[in-house]
Amino acid sequence: MARARRTTRKKKKKDPGPTIEVRRLHRRDLNRAWDFLKVAFRGVNLETVEYQRPRSKQRFEEVYDDEGTEQLLFEVESQIVAYAEVSYEVTGSDNWINPRYFEKREMRPLFVDELAVHPDWNGRGVGSFVLEQLHHLARVRGLTNLVLEVAENNENALQWYKKRGFRKLDAAIFMAASVDVEPELLPPRELPPGGREGAAPADASDDQSAEQS
Repeated sequence: MARARRTTRKKKKKDPGPTIEVRRLHRRDLNRAWDFLKVAFRGVNLETVEYQRPRSKQRFEEVYDDEGTEQLLFEVESQIVAYAEVSYEVTGSDNWINPRYFEKREMRPLFVDELAVHPDWNGRGVGSFVLEQLHHLARVRGLTNLVLEVAENNENALQWYKKRGFRKLDAAIFMAASVDVEPELLPPRELPPGGREGAAPADASDDQSAEQS
């Protein structure tokens, strides 16, 4: 009886997914970023009574010149799919922050002023990557919390943030997530006992000889 030949089907390799990249906003990106934000917030603005975002192109361009603010673009094949805007301290006349609240609780916040994902890219991991980037930015700067504002009737956003560790700070609509801090300076390190590993750098030797002269 002839044995039936076994046919092995080769599994087709899945095509690699798109790659998302993050970089800091450049002045040449302002017009593209402004157009992106209008699209990203179109649906949100229809459902909330808070101020319409973004407020104005002039205000958006002023933010770019603010040294205390970071603006990040997230792109897939040069297409903007997300935008994040953060600040390290309370600045400006239109802020919504009470600094003493955080000082009293020994919280060092990274304030997330804007986080926007293109509607066509919702549910594809873009928002999670943006949030991971913001956590990393806070860690390397020794900041302990991400703090942001969400409209109370924006249920989708509220649930999304809650699943990622954010909680309400008080009766208002502010939310925060804890950050695992990574210090910028290395911890103390034990050196091997015994003799010298190598000669001191030339500049150190020069300094020592200068002090002795």
